[in-house]
Amino acid sequence: MLLLSASGCVKEITSDERLERDTRSVAVKDAPGVSELSKLTCDDTSAPLNKARDVNRPESDRLVDYVNLYSSLKDRTHTFEEAMARNPDLSYREGSQSLVNAKDACIQQTADVRVEFETYLRELVAVPTVQEIKGGNTVTVARLDFSTLRKAIETLDPDDRESLLQSVNSAEKRVSATAAPAEDTSTGSGKRRGK
Repeated sequence: MLLLSASGCVKEITSDERLERDTRSVAVKDAPGVSELSKLTCDDTSAPLNKARDVNRPESDRLVDYVNLYSSLKDRTHTFEEAMARNPDLSYREGSQSLVNAKDACIQQTADVRVEFETYLRELVAVPTVQEIKGGNTVTVARLDFSTLRKAIETLDPDDRESLLQSVNSAEKRVSATAAPAEDTSTGSGKRRGK
């Protein structure tokens, strides 16, 4: 008897009620509207990109500029994509072509900056150290701050991220291993150290 009365308490819900329940968390009103999206643009990248490309600036600063620009573009692209996924009408309303064009421009800019950023990052990971002469000795020193290089790898998040991080870690070990003996050799014996 108890079993029959317990099964009678289960309420069946309709498809419409289930759809409403499942989509309640993704409310259209939480997504940015037309006015917010119309202020969002990715056309302002030329100045920061030229700054990041400037070979006369320190490599750490250039890398930080690439990280900041790429992160900003990724965030703007994500905002467009999320808003249009939550409210598909934004893509099809009258006069919404400017929003669609702005979203497409953000996607393209993000892809272009990613290619340039990744090329520069891989160049730095491939040759993370340089040779300097200190006190008559050739020593291996870091080309740039290793923590900046790690942050850039984490931001880019390429498929071979772990491999790139291992390369940075091994380069850091080489630098610390050669820095300690170089500081101890104050006699100027002229030992040469390789990479």
